[in-house]
Amino acid sequence: MTDKAFRRLPKTFFQTDGITLARHLLGKHLIRQVGNDYWQARIVETEAYMGAVDRASHAYGNRRTPRTETMFAGGGTAYVYLIYGMYHCLNVVASSEGIPEAVLIRAVEPIDHVDALIDRRQIAIKSKENPNALKQLTNGPGKLCMAYDIDRTMDGCDLAAGEGLYIADGSLSQGERIAESPRINIDYAGEDKHNPWRFFIKNNIFVSK
Repeated sequence: MTDKAFRRLPKTFFQTDGITLARHLLGKHLIRQVGNDYWQARIVETEAYMGAVDRASHAYGNRRTPRTETMFAGGGTAYVYLIYGMYHCLNVVASSEGIPEAVLIRAVEPIDHVDALIDRRQIAIKSKENPNALKQLTNGPGKLCMAYDIDRTMDGCDLAAGEGLYIADGSLSQGERIAESPRINIDYAGEDKHNPWRFFIKNNIFVSK
């Protein structure tokens, strides 16, 4: 399959507030180009981080550092950072240039190249035909970045028109519903930890636990 088979989302898709983008990204396809191959996954869980007014955001108070500068680049930019010194996290910058809102991709559902993903994760899978066995591959932000070989070298890339990593169109399947909850592991954020800015496809087994 070539990238002509995927309809890339235009830059304007990302130029909305972080909460709206977090909802709209569900069901869309994350495409990772590896050599001549295109690895495809479906986004099933996101979290919105609302920049200057959000205590959970790296850019709270419009904080600008070498790491957070990417968040100010404008909608459709990839913001990739390292946590715990070992796990990468992929975020999609929202809104307009100068407004540091972003959406964390928390979990994806693999569509193809499962053998390659297993090799990347280096974990034992009892049955590749069983979705319940495969969910451990990508049901968390660090896990999906390991599986799809996403690291800091992709920080700042254009997710609408860039090479190597981009987002393509997709939709919710019939009967699928979006659920929301407070975000995960942000106890440091004071009252903002209660904001219901985590969105996921209800009952999808790849959603993180």
